[in-house]
Amino acid sequence: MATFLLELVSPERLLLSRQVEMVTLPSLEGDMGVLAGHAPMIVALRGGTVRVQENGAETEVLFVPGGFAEVSPDRCTILADEATPLASLSRGEAERRLAEAEAAFASIGAEDTPERREAAMNRVLAMRSMRDAAQAA
Repeated sequence: MATFLLELVSPERLLLSRQVEMVTLPSLEGDMGVLAGHAPMIVALRGGTVRVQENGAETEVLFVPGGFAEVSPDRCTILADEATPLASLSRGEAERRLAEAEAAFASIGAEDTPERREAAMNRVLAMRSMRDAAQAA
C-alpha cells in the first residue's frame, strides 16, 4: 500500500514524523480517513483520537484535544496543542481536567463574548472526549 508523511506538531516540538499508510482524524465534521493521494484540504479537529496505521495494522492511537490538520496528496500535518498516547491517559487526570473545564464554562457571565463561551464549551467537549477515551483504554 502507498504511504505518505505524517507529522504531528505541538507548539514546543515535532512529536511524530514518519511514513504511514493511513491516519484517521477526529475532524469537526466526523472521523476522517487519510490515505496517500488524498485531496488537499485543511480541517479543524475536535477532541478525539488520531489513529495511525502502518503495514496493515494500527500502530499508534493518540488523544488530541483539538487543533488543525493540513492534508495534501503526499503529507498530513497535524497541529495540536498536545497529543497523549491513549495507553498513558489517566481516567483520574481526565476527570480533573473535565471538572476544570466545566467550572470555567460555568463562570462565564452574560457579558462575555459568544466566542469565549464557544471556546469554553469546546474545551468541555474535548475533555469529555478525553474522559471517554481514558475509559476505553
